[in-house]
Amino acid sequence: MKSGARALGVAESYRAETSQFAGAVVRASRVTDGFVFSTATVGGSDATETVCAMVDRLDREDIRYLLVAGIAPAWFNILDLQQIHGHTDLPVVSVTFESSPGLEGAIREAFDNPDVVQDRLATYRAQPERRPVTVNDETVYVRSVGLSDSAAADVVRAFTPEGGRPEPLRVARLAARGLVEMA
Repeated sequence: MKSGARALGVAESYRAETSQFAGAVVRASRVTDGFVFSTATVGGSDATETVCAMVDRLDREDIRYLLVAGIAPAWFNILDLQQIHGHTDLPVVSVTFESSPGLEGAIREAFDNPDVVQDRLATYRAQPERRPVTVNDETVYVRSVGLSDSAAADVVRAFTPEGGRPEPLRVARLAARGLVEMA
């Protein structure tokens, strides 16, 4: 991958009812050259729209990939990767950092309203399966829309110069945490 290729990484951090989302535009060479910020409701259903709006506000044609930290930010505010891809026309790669049996049980336990549970489960089940990807002797778990499994693994590796966290997600996570600490 060329060193000037750019990815937008989106991560979030929350303390109360509002989750701070941060987006960091990072080149494969590790140079950060842009940020975008927004919020979503903790336990809500607006994370997909938040990510789409962040990409729209950036209005940058040089971004080639969109990486998101996980699929359930802001306390199960499930991201619809297909909807994000359809809206942004960017390949979307969700990266998580721990093995798990999935979120179905946790979603059922987290919400009392059966309609809310069913809506979240429907969105969650519609997403691609997670696949393990080895990066720098660490394992991350990847879902992708808009590019093949092998291409998604290549993107994750290209944007992860060390450790197991892709640089766009690492920088976005730091920015989101900084916003929460300021609040």
